[in-house]
Amino acid sequence: MKKLLLTGGGTAGHVTPNIAMLPLLKEEGYDISYIGSYNGIEKTLITEQGIPYYGIATGKLRRYFDVKNLTDPFRVIKGCFEARKLIRQLKPDVVFSKGGFVSVPVVLAAHREHIPVIIHESDMTPGLANKICIPYASKVCCNFPETVSMIPDNKGVLTGTPIRAELSQGNRQAGLDLCHFTSSKPVIMVIGGSLGALHVNEAVRSILPNLLERFQVVHLCGKGKVDESFYSTTGYYQFEYIDKELKDLFAAADIVISRAGANAIFELLSLSKPNLLIPLPAGASRGDQILNAESFRKQGFSMVLPEEELSDESLYLAICNLYEHRAEYTACMKKASGIDSIRQIVSLINEASL
Repeated sequence: MKKLLLTGGGTAGHVTPNIAMLPLLKEEGYDISYIGSYNGIEKTLITEQGIPYYGIATGKLRRYFDVKNLTDPFRVIKGCFEARKLIRQLKPDVVFSKGGFVSVPVVLAAHREHIPVIIHESDMTPGLANKICIPYASKVCCNFPETVSMIPDNKGVLTGTPIRAELSQGNRQAGLDLCHFTSSKPVIMVIGGSLGALHVNEAVRSILPNLLERFQVVHLCGKGKVDESFYSTTGYYQFEYIDKELKDLFAAADIVISRAGANAIFELLSLSKPNLLIPLPAGASRGDQILNAESFRKQGFSMVLPEEELSDESLYLAICNLYEHRAEYTACMKKASGIDSIRQIVSLINEASL
């Protein structure tokens, strides 16, 4: 039996594509294990899948000054030793990395042990962790055509992102019942990401009285971001994070408000959900979400509201505009040519494991 080692973490977006591939990987006969951080969200998500999970020390790779920059390099070094020890123990035939800072020690250790590595880059421009790892990879899977040309040595392959098949199998009534909603008003789904999006959360809550006159709102706030003062608000329901019932919430949603992380927006595309993207601003990130959102706007898949222009009035008007034109966005997304991302990536894994 061929052995596959998966890695990636830090946010749910670095984990859920790996989970999406598990059924086909098991069908192909792989013995699968996972390396992530000691207590990251990946540990919870992966152990729920019954996959053997191993934690290593991690340190975030930052482009800005932070006191932790003085200590995190030592955590990365420790993680490299731990990853190499685990790889020697597990003896994988191939490593597949979804990125995130936890993946760097794993990829470096795999390279030193002469094990082939395949990387997936979600955003239009590679993140810092993947930039470090790309020289050690045999192939780099990309979501955007623009990204392929940025990858050196013809390693880039346009695959799209793996989407969990069950997301398209939701039940609208089950989603409504979960939130205690009725079928008489349309539903807005707000996705703050697994870590939460403070400004988006605050902006939505500030216009709730107006929104709830026309809509019902289900809000995925992120860990620790639920506001208890809204518990008794009819037509508004909050979750920190949701997994198994997410498919039902998507089925219940008429429109979606989201950040513009690549995995999130490709899920929206696969489900043809009309969406308003509020990308993380360049001052708070490396600007990848702005590029992602602009690409989707140009293709007619999304409406975009920059955070710098976010106000009570602009958000409410954008939501109403999106709802009025939702059929146009849905039609445009349904015309988009689909790539069977999971089969294509698994095919690359098969080739690397020979």
